[in-house]
Amino acid sequence: MSARKRPIVGIPCDLKTIGEMPFHAVGAKYVEAVHEVVGALPLLIPVTRNPVEIEEILGLIDGLFLTGSFSNVNPEHYGARAPADMKLDPQRDATTLPLIPAAIARDLPMFAICRGLQELNVALGGSLNPHLHDTPGRLDHREDETAPEEIRYGPAHAVETVPGGLLNRLTGARRFQVNSLHGQGIDRLARGLKIEALAPDGTIEAVSHETAKFLLGVEWHPEWRPRENPISTQLLKAFGAALRGS
Repeated sequence: MSARKRPIVGIPCDLKTIGEMPFHAVGAKYVEAVHEVVGALPLLIPVTRNPVEIEEILGLIDGLFLTGSFSNVNPEHYGARAPADMKLDPQRDATTLPLIPAAIARDLPMFAICRGLQELNVALGGSLNPHLHDTPGRLDHREDETAPEEIRYGPAHAVETVPGGLLNRLTGARRFQVNSLHGQGIDRLARGLKIEALAPDGTIEAVSHETAKFLLGVEWHPEWRPRENPISTQLLKAFGAALRGS
């Protein structure tokens, strides 16, 4: 980290249509988690038609925070076809997929959530299962979109951490409850990534990187009311400590 008072964390935007106009947008809960719990300065990275030069972005930030989204990584990036009803964000893909390996090459601390975990896996050569709920033996990991926010983001199932892994060391917990708001998940794990936690049905719920200083990806949403959840607080503060080199 540079001599600035606070580290700068890059947060790639989604391209959203509000009314009839396109906007570069990031959910407030992600920005607030980085600002208030990680203790860093959030820097929103636009996902323009012609992506911002990767090296320019990396020259400005001390870490990367990859958020969840209503959109999915286009399956074409791992050799599959997108279902007709899949929500896509090609401009986000065009920005994040090359940004992720470049950030790893610089050993920048990285925290990836939900879609962020999925694009991390795809960016490093892995693949996704676009419909976990249609896969025999798998749970339905989606939320009830008609339910109140407290229900949608409430505990949904347990995860079991890998003994001695990064997540296990950070939390001190072998098993804990998480929320679940994703329709797809990791199929083929990318080279260089390690499993950190599994759901009861075997779905990969968290990963780290074999050589990175700090890289953690999770399928659940620790950014939602993080101060009310000790595990979420621990993970976000660990990301902050990595940004500061402590």
